[in-house]
Amino acid sequence: MAVSASAALWFLPFVLPICFYVAFTDLREMRITNQAVLLLAAVFVVVGLFVLPLPTYGVRLLQMGVILVVGIVLNAAGAIGAGDAKFAAAAAPFIAIGDLRLLIAIFAANLLAAFVTHRLVKYTPLRRIAPDWTSWTAGWKFPMGLSLGGTLAIYLLLGSQFGA
Repeated sequence: MAVSASAALWFLPFVLPICFYVAFTDLREMRITNQAVLLLAAVFVVVGLFVLPLPTYGVRLLQMGVILVVGIVLNAAGAIGAGDAKFAAAAAPFIAIGDLRLLIAIFAANLLAAFVTHRLVKYTPLRRIAPDWTSWTAGWKFPMGLSLGGTLAIYLLLGSQFGA
């Protein structure tokens, strides 16, 4: 993996709770809060300054801006939700560009697993654990925060073990 194992390890304790919170709130309310997105971006801005070389840090900040612009366009086209676009932008600087192919594979597998699990639980007695979650009755909409947060968490966990 192209990501630095030490950087991934430093990011993990700050990023994991945010990822869990994003997954939970998106399941419960079908929204990713601005506070979570801003906190994730702030974690990178502060921690990244200490754990990444300055040129890498700058490139990763640029990634955030590029993904934000792409996300705004996709949101305007109705392809993704605004919270999903903002979370993807805030998560982008944690990803080493050399790991993009791996990240896409992690996201694809995570999305498939999350979608199937969500839809199966929706029609089982397990739904009674959280009967008032908005995601159960959102029709074809799916809480992408579950997959987006999970993907970032898995990527950093793998990076902490197998990173450069």
